[in-house]
Amino acid sequence: MNAADDLFTREDPIFANKELLEISHLPGEGRIVGRDDEIADLATAVNPAIFGQSPSNVLIYGKTGTGKSLCAKYVSKRLVSTAGEEGVNATFAYVDCAQDTTETQAVQTIADAVNDPDATGINVPDKGLSTSTYYKRLWRILDQRYDVVLIILDEIDKLDDDAILMQLSRAGEAGKITDCKLGVVGISNKIQYKDRMDERVKSSLCEREFVFPPYDANQLREIMQARADAFHDDVLEPSTIPRAAALAAREHGDARKAIDILRYAGEIAQSNGEPTVKEKFVTQARERAETDRFRELIRGSTPHSRYVLQALALLSLSSGRQDGFRTSRVYEIYENICRQEGSDSLSLRRVRDLLKEHAFLDIIEQSKHSGGSAEGSYTKHQLLEDPSVVKEVLTEDTSQ
Repeated sequence: MNAADDLFTREDPIFANKELLEISHLPGEGRIVGRDDEIADLATAVNPAIFGQSPSNVLIYGKTGTGKSLCAKYVSKRLVSTAGEEGVNATFAYVDCAQDTTETQAVQTIADAVNDPDATGINVPDKGLSTSTYYKRLWRILDQRYDVVLIILDEIDKLDDDAILMQLSRAGEAGKITDCKLGVVGISNKIQYKDRMDERVKSSLCEREFVFPPYDANQLREIMQARADAFHDDVLEPSTIPRAAALAAREHGDARKAIDILRYAGEIAQSNGEPTVKEKFVTQARERAETDRFRELIRGSTPHSRYVLQALALLSLSSGRQDGFRTSRVYEIYENICRQEGSDSLSLRRVRDLLKEHAFLDIIEQSKHSGGSAEGSYTKHQLLEDPSVVKEVLTEDTSQ
């Protein structure tokens, strides 16, 4: 017997087109659910571009998984198509600021995305040029090739500073580009992001602001139903999608997590050799999705960063409280963990910094309280993640 004959399954009994359940997949027009108003608002803001005029700069806020990037990309693609029909040469560039965090990386990504070296004679190498040189090449490319360009800066709050926002939002006004109109769409999960922006950038960038609310259960059900053809016919139990939608809506209203749950439920059915994706797999899938998401969030974090989270998880599990814990109490448990791990503890000030970093990543929530004249003010820290998931992942990590 040839073992290779039985090693792989040539036909997937569960998934017909699994790509529809990938986060990176950009659905067609008919698959974008529950965001008609937001799409219309975005289209109105950038509408001048189809006539070769300057689109409004836009800042979009909303929690993760509320369709911000999806709608921005969709509207941008439609803009390019419609502008072309009007004889206007338009394009858009997308920058993931969680990956391109520096000004140099971001401007290189934009220049490379809009360039055609055969047409422009301009080379945009991955590295090796100064930031100012990348800008000069970008401006030349824009003026040579396009009438209008829209630049999407996703997770804009992850940028090291506002320098690129100043350059892009004022490029025309400063005479850096003369033949091309430029618009910027900034996307952030943090509504307070604008508060730390430079006032000059704020005045030029924040022409229009939109907030994307979390999806409700009906919208999540429609979103998943629109992707049901990722599965073979009759594979999904009728109650599977409603159950996944209800869970996701109750906990976060995050479409990405909801789609993850549906995909994982299919994978659980697959690994169990089941012919259908049952409702009971949804709960297991939700636990797996939460674990994988948290694992992704803390990837690359330092041991002490993890000890701080472990301290919060232990406090949450032992007390069952939902109102958070003071910094001093978190530090006390953190020191105990350091002793158990045979590691020297960091200073209280440094642990405060680590807690702030976790709050910035939306792993924890911080709240200020007043203890009156006797105690003064103090900060409480509360996990936004399931403490049992946090403990499981961190324990897993230290044992490897």
